[in-house]
Amino acid sequence: MPEPRILIVDDHQLAREGLRALLIDNGVDVVGLASTGEEAIALAKELVPDVVLMDVRLGEGIDGLEATRRIASLGLPTRIIMLTLHDMPGYVREALAVGAAGYVLKDTAIGDLCAAIAQVMSGQSALPIDLVNAAMKEERSRLPSTDLESILTQREQDVVALIAEGLTNKEIARKLEISPATVKVHVERIIGKLGVADRTQAAVLAVQLKSATV
Repeated sequence: MPEPRILIVDDHQLAREGLRALLIDNGVDVVGLASTGEEAIALAKELVPDVVLMDVRLGEGIDGLEATRRIASLGLPTRIIMLTLHDMPGYVREALAVGAAGYVLKDTAIGDLCAAIAQVMSGQSALPIDLVNAAMKEERSRLPSTDLESILTQREQDVVALIAEGLTNKEIARKLEISPATVKVHVERIIGKLGVADRTQAAVLAVQLKSATV
Protein backbone atom coordinates (compact mmCIF):
# COMPACT_ATOMS: atom_id res chain seq x y z
CA MET A 1 0.00 0.00 0.00
CA PRO A 2 1.40 3.47 -0.87
CA GLU A 3 2.08 5.95 1.89
CA PRO A 4 -1.13 7.74 2.92
CA ARG A 5 -1.27 11.38 1.81
CA ILE A 6 -2.29 13.56 4.74
CA LEU A 7 -3.44 17.17 5.15
CA ILE A 8 -3.04 18.53 8.70
CA VAL A 9 -5.37 21.30 9.85
CA ASP A 10 -4.54 23.01 13.15
CA ASP A 11 -4.35 26.67 14.13
CA HIS A 12 -1.22 26.17 16.25
CA GLN A 13 2.02 26.13 14.26
CA LEU A 14 3.91 24.01 16.79
CA ALA A 15 1.12 21.42 16.76
CA ARG A 16 1.12 21.29 12.95
CA GLU A 17 4.87 21.01 12.63
CA GLY A 18 5.23 18.53 15.48
CA LEU A 19 2.53 16.25 14.11
CA ARG A 20 4.02 16.46 10.62
CA ALA A 21 7.41 15.34 11.94
CA LEU A 22 5.89 12.42 13.84
CA LEU A 23 3.85 11.26 10.86
CA ILE A 24 6.80 11.50 8.46
CA ASP A 25 8.88 9.43 10.88
CA ASN A 26 6.13 6.79 10.70
CA GLY A 27 6.04 6.58 6.92
CA VAL A 28 3.18 8.98 6.29
CA ASP A 29 3.32 11.52 3.45
CA VAL A 30 2.15 14.90 4.76
CA VAL A 31 1.17 16.81 1.62
CA GLY A 32 -0.10 20.00 3.22
CA LEU A 33 -0.62 22.10 6.33
CA ALA A 34 -3.51 24.46 6.99
CA SER A 35 -4.23 26.83 9.87
CA THR A 36 -7.84 27.78 9.05
CA GLY A 37 -10.96 26.02 7.85
CA GLU A 38 -11.03 28.05 4.65
CA GLU A 39 -7.42 27.12 3.89
CA ALA A 40 -8.23 23.48 4.59
CA ILE A 41 -11.06 23.49 2.05
CA ALA A 42 -8.87 25.12 -0.61
CA LEU A 43 -6.02 22.64 -0.04
CA ALA A 44 -8.40 19.68 0.00
CA LYS A 45 -9.64 20.71 -3.45
CA GLU A 46 -6.11 21.27 -4.74
CA LEU A 47 -4.30 18.29 -3.21
CA VAL A 48 -7.12 15.72 -2.76
CA PRO A 49 -5.37 14.05 0.21
CA ASP A 50 -6.32 10.57 1.36
CA VAL A 51 -7.06 11.82 4.87
CA VAL A 52 -7.51 15.21 6.52
CA LEU A 53 -6.59 15.47 10.20
CA MET A 54 -8.90 18.27 11.30
CA ASP A 55 -8.88 20.11 14.62
CA VAL A 56 -12.38 20.85 15.93
CA ARG A 57 -11.69 24.39 17.04
CA LEU A 58 -9.80 26.77 14.79
CA GLY A 59 -8.82 30.29 15.79
CA GLU A 60 -10.13 32.26 12.81
CA GLY A 61 -12.98 31.86 10.36
CA ILE A 62 -15.08 28.70 10.24
CA ASP A 63 -14.45 25.93 12.74
CA GLY A 64 -13.29 22.39 12.00
CA LEU A 65 -16.81 20.96 11.99
CA GLU A 66 -18.02 23.38 9.33
CA ALA A 67 -14.84 22.85 7.31
CA THR A 68 -15.44 19.11 7.51
CA ARG A 69 -19.02 19.50 6.30
CA ARG A 70 -17.89 21.55 3.31
CA ILE A 71 -15.07 19.19 2.38
CA ALA A 72 -17.35 16.15 2.71
CA SER A 73 -19.86 17.83 0.37
CA LEU A 74 -17.25 18.16 -2.39
CA GLY A 75 -17.51 14.48 -3.32
CA LEU A 76 -13.77 13.88 -2.99
CA PRO A 77 -12.36 10.46 -2.02
CA THR A 78 -10.82 12.22 0.99
CA ARG A 79 -11.68 10.91 4.47
CA ILE A 80 -11.65 13.18 7.51
CA ILE A 81 -10.53 12.44 11.06
CA MET A 82 -11.26 14.98 13.77
CA LEU A 83 -8.05 15.28 15.82
CA THR A 84 -8.75 17.22 18.98
CA LEU A 85 -8.18 17.75 22.68
CA HIS A 86 -11.92 17.73 23.35
CA ASP A 87 -13.22 14.43 24.71
CA MET A 88 -16.81 15.65 24.49
CA PRO A 89 -19.60 13.30 23.31
CA GLY A 90 -21.41 16.20 21.68
CA TYR A 91 -18.45 16.85 19.39
CA VAL A 92 -18.36 13.19 18.37
CA ARG A 93 -22.04 13.33 17.45
CA GLU A 94 -21.56 16.55 15.49
CA ALA A 95 -18.44 15.22 13.77
CA LEU A 96 -20.33 12.18 12.47
CA ALA A 97 -23.25 14.36 11.39
CA VAL A 98 -21.04 16.54 9.19
CA GLY A 99 -19.27 13.60 7.56
CA ALA A 100 -16.18 12.77 9.61
CA ALA A 101 -15.00 9.16 9.44
CA GLY A 102 -13.03 9.25 12.67
CA TYR A 103 -12.52 11.05 15.96
CA VAL A 104 -9.12 10.82 17.66
CA LEU A 105 -7.84 12.62 20.75
CA LYS A 106 -4.56 14.48 20.56
CA ASP A 107 -3.07 12.55 23.46
CA THR A 108 -3.35 9.35 21.40
CA ALA A 109 -0.07 7.53 20.72
CA ILE A 110 1.31 8.12 17.23
CA GLY A 111 1.02 4.41 16.44
CA ASP A 112 -2.68 4.48 17.28
CA LEU A 113 -3.17 7.58 15.14
CA CYS A 114 -1.48 5.85 12.20
CA ALA A 115 -3.75 2.85 12.78
CA ALA A 116 -6.78 5.16 12.70
CA ILE A 117 -5.57 6.65 9.42
CA ALA A 118 -5.24 3.16 7.93
CA GLN A 119 -8.72 2.27 9.19
CA VAL A 120 -10.49 5.18 7.56
CA MET A 121 -8.51 4.73 4.33
CA SER A 122 -9.89 1.18 4.12
CA GLY A 123 -13.44 2.46 4.46
CA GLN A 124 -13.84 1.76 8.16
CA SER A 125 -14.51 4.17 11.01
CA ALA A 126 -12.10 5.17 13.77
CA LEU A 127 -14.14 6.12 16.80
CA PRO A 128 -13.54 6.14 20.59
CA ILE A 129 -16.10 3.66 21.89
CA ASP A 130 -16.53 5.36 25.27
CA LEU A 131 -17.33 8.71 23.67
CA VAL A 132 -19.57 7.06 21.11
CA ASN A 133 -21.57 5.38 23.86
CA ALA A 134 -22.00 8.70 25.63
CA ALA A 135 -22.89 10.50 22.41
CA MET A 136 -25.56 7.97 21.54
CA LYS A 137 -27.39 8.18 24.87
CA GLU A 138 -29.20 11.27 23.67
CA GLU A 139 -29.77 9.79 20.23
CA ARG A 140 -31.36 6.70 21.74
CA SER A 141 -34.31 8.75 22.99
CA ARG A 142 -34.98 9.87 19.42
CA LEU A 143 -35.36 6.34 18.09
CA PRO A 144 -38.77 4.65 17.84
CA SER A 145 -39.98 3.10 21.08
CA THR A 146 -39.24 -0.35 19.69
CA ASP A 147 -35.65 -1.51 20.00
CA LEU A 148 -33.24 -2.02 17.12
CA GLU A 149 -33.74 -5.79 17.22
CA SER A 150 -37.26 -5.18 15.95
CA ILE A 151 -35.97 -2.89 13.18
CA LEU A 152 -33.21 -5.18 11.85
CA THR A 153 -33.36 -8.85 10.91
CA GLN A 154 -31.07 -11.22 12.79
CA ARG A 155 -28.67 -11.33 9.83
CA GLU A 156 -28.63 -7.53 9.63
CA GLN A 157 -27.85 -7.40 13.34
CA ASP A 158 -24.95 -9.79 12.75
CA VAL A 159 -23.63 -7.63 9.91
CA VAL A 160 -23.93 -4.30 11.74
CA ALA A 161 -22.23 -5.75 14.82
CA LEU A 162 -19.26 -6.76 12.66
CA ILE A 163 -19.22 -3.32 11.03
CA ALA A 164 -18.85 -1.89 14.53
CA GLU A 165 -15.82 -4.15 15.05
CA GLY A 166 -14.20 -2.50 12.02
CA LEU A 167 -14.48 -5.42 9.60
CA THR A 168 -14.64 -4.79 5.84
CA ASN A 169 -17.35 -6.29 3.65
CA LYS A 170 -15.00 -9.06 2.55
CA GLU A 171 -14.08 -9.90 6.13
CA ILE A 172 -17.75 -9.92 7.14
CA ALA A 173 -18.51 -12.22 4.22
CA ARG A 174 -15.85 -14.70 5.37
CA LYS A 175 -17.02 -14.50 8.96
CA LEU A 176 -20.67 -15.13 8.10
CA GLU A 177 -19.90 -17.47 5.17
CA ILE A 178 -21.85 -15.40 2.66
CA SER A 179 -20.80 -13.52 -0.46
CA PRO A 180 -19.44 -9.94 -0.39
CA ALA A 181 -22.30 -8.95 -2.70
CA THR A 182 -24.80 -10.20 -0.13
CA VAL A 183 -23.00 -8.26 2.60
CA LYS A 184 -23.23 -5.12 0.46
CA VAL A 185 -26.98 -5.59 0.12
CA HIS A 186 -27.32 -6.04 3.89
CA VAL A 187 -25.26 -2.90 4.53
CA GLU A 188 -27.44 -0.87 2.17
CA ARG A 189 -30.58 -2.12 3.88
CA ILE A 190 -29.16 -1.40 7.33
CA ILE A 191 -28.30 2.17 6.34
CA GLY A 192 -31.81 2.66 4.96
CA LYS A 193 -33.59 1.15 7.97
CA LEU A 194 -31.56 3.09 10.53
CA GLY A 195 -31.83 6.34 8.60
CA VAL A 196 -28.09 7.00 8.69
CA ALA A 197 -25.83 8.37 5.97
CA ASP A 198 -23.20 5.64 5.77
CA ARG A 199 -21.64 2.59 7.42
CA THR A 200 -19.73 4.79 9.86
CA GLN A 201 -22.95 6.06 11.38
CA ALA A 202 -24.38 2.54 11.24
CA ALA A 203 -21.39 1.44 13.32
CA VAL A 204 -22.24 4.06 15.92
CA LEU A 205 -25.77 2.72 16.19
CA ALA A 206 -24.38 -0.80 16.43
CA VAL A 207 -22.55 0.23 19.58
CA GLN A 208 -25.87 1.44 20.90
CA LEU A 209 -27.47 -1.86 19.97
CA LYS A 210 -24.85 -3.74 21.98
CA SER A 211 -25.28 -1.53 25.02
CA ALA A 212 -29.06 -1.86 24.83
CA THR A 213 -28.86 -5.64 25.07
CA VAL A 214 -26.42 -5.79 28.00
